[in-house]
Amino acid sequence: MFVFVCAGCGAELTSPLSQVTLPIHARQKYGNGIQLPVLMESGTFAVDPEPWGPPWRRWEETNPKEAAARGIYAPVHALSDAVPDAIVIAPGDTRGTVLIPENAGGYCCGLDWGDGPNMACEACGLPVASRIDDCSLWQAVWLDVDAVRRHPVDAADADNGPLSWPELVAEGKVTPPVEPIAGWGSRMGSHYWWSWNPQWEAAAGHALAHLLVASQGHPVTVPDGLAEEMFQRALDTLLPANASPRRAVLAGPDRRPAPDADILLVPIHPQTGEPWTPADPPTSAYSVPLPFGVWLWLAFPEPHLPVVPASGILPEGVLRDDPPAPRAHHLFRADSGTFQDTLVRLPAARSPWLREILQNLTK
Repeated sequence: MFVFVCAGCGAELTSPLSQVTLPIHARQKYGNGIQLPVLMESGTFAVDPEPWGPPWRRWEETNPKEAAARGIYAPVHALSDAVPDAIVIAPGDTRGTVLIPENAGGYCCGLDWGDGPNMACEACGLPVASRIDDCSLWQAVWLDVDAVRRHPVDAADADNGPLSWPELVAEGKVTPPVEPIAGWGSRMGSHYWWSWNPQWEAAAGHALAHLLVASQGHPVTVPDGLAEEMFQRALDTLLPANASPRRAVLAGPDRRPAPDADILLVPIHPQTGEPWTPADPPTSAYSVPLPFGVWLWLAFPEPHLPVVPASGILPEGVLRDDPPAPRAHHLFRADSGTFQDTLVRLPAARSPWLREILQNLTK
């Protein structure tokens, strides 16, 4: 575990934190006027290896060879010239910081990147971080990599290493596909409705880019159920139908891959960021990564469990007849921003047919 301290005076700026992989939805901008929750789980931090945030440079001002050297293989609206390796934490894990009022501007309902770092070290006043809580953005604190230093905590409190795949499955931290969404703008204050989980939409955008690359221009089929709702409509729209289809299946811990599968939908380890790979037998199938909590729900969907009464107990063998959990009232749609951000970073994006998809993404 680590604490982050001020590079100017050494004051502690965070509680002890364990490193995890950067969430796929970290850069997601969801809807309009939406109140998104906190990005990072309390007690964790992640590092974004790529530059993100201002200053920005338009694609027309960028040499394509420079972009390719940075791992971007197709045109984007703009490139960030910010310092890479920014550290993101939950706002509740900050210590010894204060807001900088003159930098506390935002685009709409809260704080954003617009005015530069908006948090300072309380001890010496050095700007050290940016608090983000504007509408439609995930709430987070992004530490300035040049203004903080990482210090290990006492060895007695150190982590025991990442969990194994069986331990992760046993822990069972799933990400539900549908959840209540809160929005701003009502005269009565905040209002809520049931919708597809934004994390699922971002996960689908990320995986859809990989599915297109894995397809090699062939149609792709995915498992029935939620996976079909996530991907099949988009795949049928983006891929031709007049070729032999490729088959995608779920694979991972406790889910052996089918021997005839062309594509494997596999989980990403939430602590290391490494995708699951089959140990035996080896396979040449293309692995499409999914966040572990999303994959776990797809692989082992939770049934609607009966609820015990508020007082007393039901007779043995009798279950309550409760209604199922609410469903979203619209078709599932993969997050287009995450899809584009992922696809332009895959070398296959140089191919003409994928370039055409990116150019006509809105259509």
